[in-house]
Amino acid sequence: MSEEGNEKREFRAEVCKVLHILTHSLYTNREIFLRELISNASDALDKVRFRVNRGELPRLPDLDLEIRITLDKDAKTLTISDTGLGMNAEELAENLGTIAKSGSEDFLASLAAENDRKAENPEETAAADAANIIGRFGIGCYSVFMVADKVEVISRPAFGEGEPKAHVWTSDGLGTFTVETTDSEEPERGTVIKVHLKDDALEFAEKYRVESIIRKHSAYVPFPVFVDGEQANTQPALWREPRASIKKEQYDSFYTHLTYDNKPPLDVEHISVDVPVQFTALLYIPDTERDFFGSERDYWGLDLYARRVLIQHNNKELLPEYLAFLRGLVDTEDLPLNISRETLQENVILRRINQVVTKQTLGHLEKMARDEKEKYNSFWRLHGKIFKLGYHDFVNRDRIASLLRFNSSALAEADDLTSLEDYMGRAPEAQKTFWFVTGPNREACRLNPHMELFRKKGVEVLYLFEPIDEFVMDGLGKYKEWEFRAVENAGPEALKDFEDKEKPEAAPPLSDEDSTSFDALMARMKEILGDKVTSVALSHRLADSPAVLVSPDGGMTASMEKLLKVMQKDDSIPVKILEVNRDHPLLRSMLKIYKADNKSRVLDEMTRSLFDSCLLVDGYLKDPQALAARQNEILTQAAAWYTEVCKI
Repeated sequence: MSEEGNEKREFRAEVCKVLHILTHSLYTNREIFLRELISNASDALDKVRFRVNRGELPRLPDLDLEIRITLDKDAKTLTISDTGLGMNAEELAENLGTIAKSGSEDFLASLAAENDRKAENPEETAAADAANIIGRFGIGCYSVFMVADKVEVISRPAFGEGEPKAHVWTSDGLGTFTVETTDSEEPERGTVIKVHLKDDALEFAEKYRVESIIRKHSAYVPFPVFVDGEQANTQPALWREPRASIKKEQYDSFYTHLTYDNKPPLDVEHISVDVPVQFTALLYIPDTERDFFGSERDYWGLDLYARRVLIQHNNKELLPEYLAFLRGLVDTEDLPLNISRETLQENVILRRINQVVTKQTLGHLEKMARDEKEKYNSFWRLHGKIFKLGYHDFVNRDRIASLLRFNSSALAEADDLTSLEDYMGRAPEAQKTFWFVTGPNREACRLNPHMELFRKKGVEVLYLFEPIDEFVMDGLGKYKEWEFRAVENAGPEALKDFEDKEKPEAAPPLSDEDSTSFDALMARMKEILGDKVTSVALSHRLADSPAVLVSPDGGMTASMEKLLKVMQKDDSIPVKILEVNRDHPLLRSMLKIYKADNKSRVLDEMTRSLFDSCLLVDGYLKDPQALAARQNEILTQAAAWYTEVCKI
């Protein structure tokens, strides 16, 4: 290969094309330009404040550190000025004429060098802190060309000897710019940016529009921002204040400002962390319930700020889904952004914030559950439905399980709640299982036929009212070596080690002949029901109910099976075992009817009605009209027999 072929060459760039990409593709929302200009102005003001604190004296030291925006709809201009650091001619050309050249980068580099020098000289003052410098990449200012066909930047340095002149940088964003000396008396110090708006961007000359952008993106910059003489950012960044100095009224007021919720929050969590990532967070637990499984499914997350500037609304990376009830914000010093500040460069920082927020919030809830039981119960009633999704979080599973709350058979009212720890404390010594039953309400759970054995043994059962609850139990598997089991899956041997607490009046035992006839009755019932049941068997779990349907494999509960069928759009009725209670008066009467006439039509109707009643309890009945017709016919016959027997 020739020497000419080995020649190193530099990449060439069409500046016009680069600017076109920056202003038309990099940013997806045109209003972002104002956020960038305000951030740059705040950056310049921060630099002045930093150098003043270091002992330097700027020009016009009594000049207020502030940002002012003036609008002229007739002239189609938006002007933003600051009393910050300012730039000379060389700095204007260097910082605004070189894409991705940032004065903040140079400033931070020099600051780091100074801190290194001070570390070697301990007698000097402590290392300087420039954490509040916002700008880092020097490209945000080019976003102004999304809305402008011409931009003038007039700047006068804040530091230097003599009377520094003002210079003006002018560009149409098409690839060229000029830097000239100007006789303008403005600014006295700092920078003025005059934006000549395009015809399709005149909305940004409207005061209400500019104020709404400031409230959305730049409401908490640390300097006052005036729009046509009126301050637009009046709310302080409360999360930056020391927790000890903030009163409840201030937290509540900020919550209303942030969420527009007229009801004060149930609780607030103020987090300030330096490692593994530096951030502050203000998190609220609302005192109102939200429908995360319906209309508000996608409307959750925390507002993400970088040095008080809003980067993203409702960021879902900052929270696990089961903490979606939290409202508030996170402000970080360590957030790496791409050059547009709109898209996060990497998620590792957010994952670390997520981990810290999760850990801190679980600790906060644990303390509330321990010290403020009624408040925690209120939290659970409002947000327990979404918090249960935490069973997916393997790392924090035990902590989440300890925070779960349930109603149970040992409690007096439907609103009463118990923890798993409380359940374990009330359980007999031999018990190592959390028993549960699912139903739409407390009464339905209490009347479930599978509960009869547990009432007899005096064993407490957790009541589950939400469809997700069984997924939670299945997902948790165990808690402190105690397993979770449904009462439906409790076979005859499950409670054999527990003494009877209730001893209902026993029915007279059947004779050997009647026992044989009862077996034949069950065979006849199976014949009547056909393939609707796998078999008809004798029940050892029932005391008050005549019959119950039981899964043949003892696996999935009726409620779980029904939920999965709904998800799969399967409306078929599962085939189960029909267990019958031979001591129940109804079955004793059916036995007599069978012995008198084993082909009795009445026996057929009673068997089908009994089966339909079991389907109704499990929520599977598809033909209530047929059940009603059979019930009416049986009632008619029963009424006729009653009047005949009683001779009415």
